[in-house]
Amino acid sequence: MNLWQPGSGRRIASTGAMLLALLCAEQHARPQVFVADAGWRDVSLAEYRGHLEGLDALVAKCAAAQATQDAVQLSSACDPKQVGPDDRVRWPGGAVAQTREVRYDWLRAVLSFAAQKDHPAQPTTLTLTPAAKSPQPSVDSLLTQARQRLKEDTKQAQNPASTGAGYADERKALNAILAQRAYRGVTEVSPKEKFLEWFYNLLDKFLASLIRLGSRAPWIAWALRVLLLAAIATALIWLLIRIERRSRVKLVPDQATAPDAPSARDWQLWFKDAQAMAAKGMWRDAIHFVYWAAIARLESLRLWPADRARTPREYLTLLAGTDPRKPSLTELTRSFERTWYGGREAAASDFNSALELVRALGVESK
Repeated sequence: MNLWQPGSGRRIASTGAMLLALLCAEQHARPQVFVADAGWRDVSLAEYRGHLEGLDALVAKCAAAQATQDAVQLSSACDPKQVGPDDRVRWPGGAVAQTREVRYDWLRAVLSFAAQKDHPAQPTTLTLTPAAKSPQPSVDSLLTQARQRLKEDTKQAQNPASTGAGYADERKALNAILAQRAYRGVTEVSPKEKFLEWFYNLLDKFLASLIRLGSRAPWIAWALRVLLLAAIATALIWLLIRIERRSRVKLVPDQATAPDAPSARDWQLWFKDAQAMAAKGMWRDAIHFVYWAAIARLESLRLWPADRARTPREYLTLLAGTDPRKPSLTELTRSFERTWYGGREAAASDFNSALELVRALGVESK
């Protein structure tokens, strides 16, 4: 009847069992055609209750006719056409009325089976699965179950407001379940998670397409491997060349510094001499000492072997072209050559410019 109400699961199961039993029984008895779809009619709740009472009387009449086993009387009392059309019931549901559909195909099937005069003497079996069998119910038990269901539906229709009383308890039970610890971290999917899911799905499709392509053309997989190895080798070679050009570190064995080499004298002493000359206004000598302070500083870092015989230009060529210190050393060398070897007069501004250049080379007062 009304499958929306509490307890409908039990009635669905019992009705399903009856229908399956009837289908099995029809293999051993003469089939009788009943109306599977008798149409619909819109009824009120009172009309629906009246229809249920009439159906209960119809089933009782059919059960009484079973004792006679008269074919004419059975055909008249158990005619499934007497069930009438299915109902669309205007069911009260609080502020908004609901329309519920109630079908009677199950009752038509029971009456159609009961209208048969000759039933098997021995109960047949209904094979649901190859390993599961259930006995066929008798006509009397089917009619008894039908009347019981009709009475339950009538009782339910007499008090429709109570049918929705259980929803609050069900909602309360669901809220209690969702409040458990296992569901505390359950939230809606964030946009970030949606994007990651879309990206991973796209990546999976791409990799799957590559696998399919590789299965059709095996040479593509080998070509990709060769290209990957070639790319890795090229990257390593390029990285080593960059490291070599940037640092240009020469492994120089440890040996005693020549006494006349610039680094034989600490670069801080060269720098103090430059400051002393600048204090006296001797700018040419001050630039001279600043330059050798820079050379002593770089030589102490073992960028080249100590050798006093080198010229300023030779010191300049010892630094790699990619070394970030080379532009400062180049400009300092030019200033030193102009004032010391070229005989050009030096001023305080020239000394200050030289100080800015040697600071970039790591030479400054402490």
